[in-house]
Amino acid sequence: MYSTPTHILLAGATGLTGEHLLDRMLSERTVKRVLAPARRQLAAHPRLENPIGPLAELIPQLQGPIDTVFCCLGTTIKEAGSEAAFRAVDYDLPLALGKRALELGARHYVVVSALGADSKSSLFYNRVKGELEEALQKQGWPQLTIARPSLLLGQREEVRLAELLAAPFARILPGKLHGIYACALARALWRLALETGKGVRFVESDELRRLGK
Repeated sequence: MYSTPTHILLAGATGLTGEHLLDRMLSERTVKRVLAPARRQLAAHPRLENPIGPLAELIPQLQGPIDTVFCCLGTTIKEAGSEAAFRAVDYDLPLALGKRALELGARHYVVVSALGADSKSSLFYNRVKGELEEALQKQGWPQLTIARPSLLLGQREEVRLAELLAAPFARILPGKLHGIYACALARALWRLALETGKGVRFVESDELRRLGK
């Protein structure tokens, strides 16, 4: 069964995946409102609301109604500057977003996690992603969709050297290890948001690629 989101909250609209997802949302006639708080101004659209500023400050001020929330936030330790700063973006903000969205009536949270997310991992990045997944489940969402993409492929505004070097290998690795283009991930996230259901669903990268075709 499918249900079209009409009042959407999107975090990460200025990012690689978020930009594609926002374009998709605004092309859907059934979408009445997209609330996209961001650190910079987005292209104007009659159905887009774009509060500008630090997300940590904007989240408590957001207003509904909201039925579906998407979180495409993500950084790297190098970009963030420290493990604490990374955690603030990849854990604290998605969790705060979920709490506020529930207060505004949202029933479905679609969040971009990562391949290998595991709260017990020895790798800091994977551990934080796993901790976020567990914390979101404790929020009691009627429907929670956790996407675990492999390496994201596509042209970023900023250069991430590690991703640039890994991209050629990610294109030839098998199964869920195979890289996924951000535009395909955005299509997959939208298709997942259309599905009705209850409880938690984990979607690995190979299924995301299939859904994003």
